[in-house]
Amino acid sequence: MSYATVTSRQQLIDYSLRRLGYPVVEINVADEQISDRIDDALQLYHEYHSEGSTRVYFNVQITQDMIDQQYIDFDDIEGLQLGDFATRLLNIIRVLPIGSSSSSVNFFDIKYQMRLNDLWDLQTGVGDLAYYEQMQQYLSTIDLKLTGAPQILYTRINNRLYIFGDLRSESGDLKVGDYIMLEAYVEAPLSIGTVYDSMFLKEFTTALIKKQWGENLSKFGNVTLPGGVTIDGQRLIEEADREIERIREKLFTDYDNPPLFFVG
Repeated sequence: MSYATVTSRQQLIDYSLRRLGYPVVEINVADEQISDRIDDALQLYHEYHSEGSTRVYFNVQITQDMIDQQYIDFDDIEGLQLGDFATRLLNIIRVLPIGSSSSSVNFFDIKYQMRLNDLWDLQTGVGDLAYYEQMQQYLSTIDLKLTGAPQILYTRINNRLYIFGDLRSESGDLKVGDYIMLEAYVEAPLSIGTVYDSMFLKEFTTALIKKQWGENLSKFGNVTLPGGVTIDGQRLIEEADREIERIREKLFTDYDNPPLFFVG
């Protein structure tokens, strides 16, 4: 069984207006107001819906300006490629250094020697995968204890990433020319037509337009349409508010990503 899908912004507008009664009922909302309400729905969808964002990895080369400022301003990076998506950053989760400092493992490194022994034990049958996995966890604990993970802060309002650490000295954590790999979340591209067919987006857009319609009518009190039908703007607002509250609650209970294991 097939059904009509919403694959574009205009189709989403047409769908929402039909749900509100158009063309049987005239919807007293300007095109600009409809466009604003769709933008509001898309913003909430991108920031909280599990399908509204995409995890990507991309690299950035460190420059002298970044070290002097002690932050990375993504607005100043020309041709920044966010993986396969050219869209807005939502959040940066962590930094994975891939520069020269991360390639210091050599023959005399403890990790090299322990992994070499592990592989030899696996080959000779002395060890097993359980022992190898335990050793990997032990090495990760050592690395976390002695080296630690880079502490970062991403501020979306000015699109900057702050990396806390020793950046300016000659023996600093980062050098000019080093690359760092970033794990981030970006907005799901709207070029994927199925984004507009999200049931949450269709319901929420319709409710927002309905509230806008009620706010427009409330400026004139009770409006009587041809044929003696009266539309109460305040009643439309109250109905829309209940629908918006129900949809937002469903967003955070059914559609949002689950919280991380460690919170706080």
